[in-house]
Order: sequence, then C-alpha cells, then structure tokens
Amino acid sequence: MIKGSIVAIVTPMTPAGEVDFDALAALVEWHVAEGTDAIVAVGTTGESATLSVDEHIAVVRKVVEVVAKRVPVLAGTGANSTAEAIELTRLAKDAGADAALIVTPYYNKPPQEGLYRHFKAIAEAVAMPIVMYNVPGRTGCDMLPATVARLAQLPNIVGIKEAKGELSRVRELLALGLPKDFALYTGDDATARESMLLGFHGDISVTANVAPKLMHEMCVAAIAGDAATAGMIDSRLTLLHKNLFLDPNPIPAKWALEAMGRIRGGIRLPLVPMNPDHVNLVRDSLRAAGAL
Repeated sequence: MIKGSIVAIVTPMTPAGEVDFDALAALVEWHVAEGTDAIVAVGTTGESATLSVDEHIAVVRKVVEVVAKRVPVLAGTGANSTAEAIELTRLAKDAGADAALIVTPYYNKPPQEGLYRHFKAIAEAVAMPIVMYNVPGRTGCDMLPATVARLAQLPNIVGIKEAKGELSRVRELLALGLPKDFALYTGDDATARESMLLGFHGDISVTANVAPKLMHEMCVAAIAGDAATAGMIDSRLTLLHKNLFLDPNPIPAKWALEAMGRIRGGIRLPLVPMNPDHVNLVRDSLRAAGAL
C-alpha cells in the first residue's frame, strides 16, 4: 500500500500551450529529492481534460521514465465513457504506470449501480491496481460509501481518493470495515491532516506541487498519529491549502510554480492565467510555507 504525500502533479506547458517535457522531468526529480511518496500523472491537476490521448500517455511514459522505480506512479485514466476509461487504463499500464487513478464519470451523473458496473468493468478488463476517485464538486456525481464497500471486494480495486472535503465522509468510510489492505486517501488538502489522524493512509495533494517536503513531513507525522507535529507543520501550509483554490485548480498552482522558477506559464483554454487580484494572496501563501 502506498502511504504519505502523493502529488497530483501539474503538466508543465510552454507559453504556446505545448507540453514541456523537460520541465516535467525536472519537476519529477525535485519531487523525488524532496520526499514525495508517489506521483499522480495526468490527474485533474495535470489538465487531463485538455490533453489528447497521445499527449496523455506521453506524459505518463515520461514520468515513469524519470521516476525509474524510485517511487510509485499512478496514472489518471478516468472518463465519462466506460470504454474510454478502459482504453486509457490499458495504455497507462503499457506505459509502465504502477496503478490507475480513475475518477467517477462526470457530466452524465450515473446512479450508484452504474458507478459499480463502471468500475467493475474496468477492473475486469485491465489487470492493474485501481484507485477510485470521488470528487462530486467537479463531476456532479457522488459515489456513496455503500458503493465503495461493494467495489472494495474486487481484487484489483485497491483504494479510493475521497475529495468531497467533509470529515463526516471520512468517518463514514472508516466505519465501513473495509479490507485492511484497501487504501483510503484524501483529495482535500484543507482536511488532509485531520483525515490522516483519523486513519486515512495519505493525501493525493495539490499543495504538494509547491511544498513537497513539508507535505511529506506532515503526512508522515499525521499517519503516525503525532498530532502535535502534524499540526505544527500544517500551520505553515494552511494558506496554501486555501489560496491554491482561489481560481480553479491548477491555475494558482501553475502560477506558483512559475513564480518559483520551476515551470513556464503555459496553460490551456478554457483555463486562463490567474486573476491578478489573487497574486499577492498566493505569493504570501508561498512565503508562509518557505517556498519563496
């Protein structure tokens, strides 16, 4: 089981909007050096919605190549079409990903039985570990704990990223009596510390993009039940947890990484550069975390 700080890494782009593979490689090396415990390539934060299939798999392949087995690599392979999700998952496995992170289908709002059959079909079609991803604020679809419990019985469905952002949902999942090797990850940085102190195994994080070392150290402390240390570290990250979402993710994270000199300012429509009114707030957040 993967534990700790799992960065949902941005996909660096040139000002013209082309994928910047050199910057991506440098980011991956930085994360490994800073202690990031695993990397998600081409998740929501990686702008998966606007990458072509060829670009999507090329990014996964590049991350796998640069990581060189030093940390696990998860590939985002979700889609609102089950057949498309199966194909992306197959391609990610062929590219060398260690696991797939698969978001619930978006826009078409499947019922719980549809969610169950969707993930079951993918799990049966592709023999690789699958981490489900629930983020109703983006998808318009909420996978309920009872459905998670059903899917957790399938052998290669190994975990869930729960990003509803409510500790009540964290407690519901912990109370299900899921298999001991079923991983529970939060996808909400603002409640990550509390989630791990309650019993979650890690955080698939946006904040880790700009403060990887602190996020790793906070996760280690929280998973170990060291509330005092986790709280002390998290206090330096609180503004980032909030202000990296002043504009839709990953707009502020990409601005921050550009300000840190780690990427160029490319982002794809319909996303646009960060609102100028938010610049000082995000800059102050970086300084509070020691990232600037």
